[in-house]
Amino acid sequence: MRFGVIGSGSWATALAKILTDNRIGVHWWIRKDSVIHHIQKKHHHPHYLSTLQLNPGLLEMSSDLRTVIAPCDCLVVAIPSAYIEESLRSLKPADFAGRLWVSAVKGILPGVNLLLNDYLSQAFGLDLPRYFTLMGPSHAEEIAAEKLSYLTFSGSDEARTAEIASHFSTDYVNIILNNDVYGVQYAAVLKNIYALGAGMAHGLDYGDNFLSVLIANCADEMAGFLRRAGIAHIEVGVHDQDGPRKTGNYAASVYLGDLLVTCYSLYSRNRTFGHMIGKGHTVKKARLELNMVAEGYPASKCIHLINKQLNAEMPIAETIYQILWEKVKVREGMKRIESFLV
Repeated sequence: MRFGVIGSGSWATALAKILTDNRIGVHWWIRKDSVIHHIQKKHHHPHYLSTLQLNPGLLEMSSDLRTVIAPCDCLVVAIPSAYIEESLRSLKPADFAGRLWVSAVKGILPGVNLLLNDYLSQAFGLDLPRYFTLMGPSHAEEIAAEKLSYLTFSGSDEARTAEIASHFSTDYVNIILNNDVYGVQYAAVLKNIYALGAGMAHGLDYGDNFLSVLIANCADEMAGFLRRAGIAHIEVGVHDQDGPRKTGNYAASVYLGDLLVTCYSLYSRNRTFGHMIGKGHTVKKARLELNMVAEGYPASKCIHLINKQLNAEMPIAETIYQILWEKVKVREGMKRIESFLV
């Protein structure tokens, strides 16, 4: 299977490392030629994970997207959701024919308010059996340091999902499979929003006890949203089978595990963004200082709009949205959230 990676940020760089560590050649779309030249000469990315040594001998890099796609059987999309429409604009439905597409995107496309699979279906005619997701819990920094991480691959075609996932298995990456394409994507979106709230609380000097209660309530709120969205397998402690390899449910790593690490980890850009807001930064200043995309910021508005149809009870996510988009003061908003917690 010939792989392409679309994107040149920290997560795309980490995914290129995994594949090349498995001696798999990667066709890699990098927007700036200057970055390509730097990697070819210095063997590391100039802006992200700069201590990570890459193998240029296994990398075919280009700033022309169609050149990257042409030889590939499977494309991994690792672009921030806000830039996907612009990045894929040059493509035609023919570029999707016969190819498998894997989303490593943990956001909703804000311009159209759609998950990536729904956007690719509408814009390019990609059918769901050829769409897969690659989710966490994982951080690019820990992949770069080869600290044991878990990746969850989801797809409606079990055999193809397993085949794709097998190329990402290493001694520092364990693989989990499931078939919940919509659920894992919504969970990835929501955990980023809740991590903003955890960061705000930390910036306001709330302690670990409060954070534990906040995150527990976020987990419950997330489960309620997933139920309203029609997602199954979210009952904790309930499995389709017993034994050492139980089927995944809501307590599995890709749902609750990713929520926990994103809310607690110092690597979490959403937590960092929220911390800046808690310390009194404006949204504009926090975005400039972070210098990376915090997916939870646009996602908070997207989920606000989506939930107008679903009507799930989401007072925590709604308050985070109001702080970021409706100028509710962060301390006032956190006081509101205090009153919602049980």
